Amino acid sequence: MDFSPLKAALADVVAIPVTPFAEDGGIDIPAHRALLRRLLDGGVRIVTPNGNTGEFYALTPDERRTVTELTIEESGGRATVLVGVGHDVPTAVAAAEHARDAGAEMLMVHQPVHPYVSQDGWIDYHRAIAEAVPELGVVPYVRNPLLAGERLAELADSCPNVIGVKYAVPDAARFGAFARDAGLERFVWIAGLAELYAPSYFATGATGFTSGLVNVAPGVSLTMLEALCAGDYVAAMKVWEQIRRFEDLRADRQSADNVTVVKEALAALGLCRRDVRAPSRVLPEAQRAEVADLVAGWSV
Repeated sequence: MDFSPLKAALADVVAIPVTPFAEDGGIDIPAHRALLRRLLDGGVRIVTPNGNTGEFYALTPDERRTVTELTIEESGGRATVLVGVGHDVPTAVAAAEHARDAGAEMLMVHQPVHPYVSQDGWIDYHRAIAEAVPELGVVPYVRNPLLAGERLAELADSCPNVIGVKYAVPDAARFGAFARDAGLERFVWIAGLAELYAPSYFATGATGFTSGLVNVAPGVSLTMLEALCAGDYVAAMKVWEQIRRFEDLRADRQSADNVTVVKEALAALGLCRRDVRAPSRVLPEAQRAEVADLVAGWSV
């Protein structure tokens, strides 16, 4: 198969939509659809339902299927859909097959959360998923600094639909080495730690980056992408400075409030409730005003 159109789609701002919750605790379907339309109208061209910003691990299997289906429906060809899958192998394979049947083009495979992960086992895990849906592009989500780039190349040797990597190890030098050991031109490299890491990762080979901030201000994220693609790091760092405090709040204490801060910003804009599910928590009252003030200074 020719995966070049999907590779081109990955070289972009890869939006990770939030999953808004209603007062009864379930998914707020109307709000979810409205937020997706806002992303699409704002120029977003690729979305990842069931990503970490979407609280993947806090959703039930039925809810994850619902999120997949409504995202594909709302996208309606306006954006590429990269569905997040994970958990045990049978669950991940079933989710991959559902995504394919619902009309998704690609999968993002969450980093395995099992406490005992060998590199051979990492390959086996991803191979089982990729082989189940050979017509879909597959993007491993790499958060393990011990994984060798050569092992990714080994996986792609047997699964040619493994076409990109969401790299989320907070070490730009390690990323540069990993990408070259795996094959810099062989895969699309996505900076998986969003805007704050995007400039340094682009300097060493990335051509796209993920974003949760894009839920709040699509134009801000797309402006950074435009600057990075043009090689204008001065302009990119101006955006970096603009959003630094917001992203620092999300990253504080091992990203304890990663989703919380995004939803607080959306709540300040009147776009959805601030509710998150455990083990996340609603932002304390003292910090809510700061988030609202930060967002008020952006063009959203």
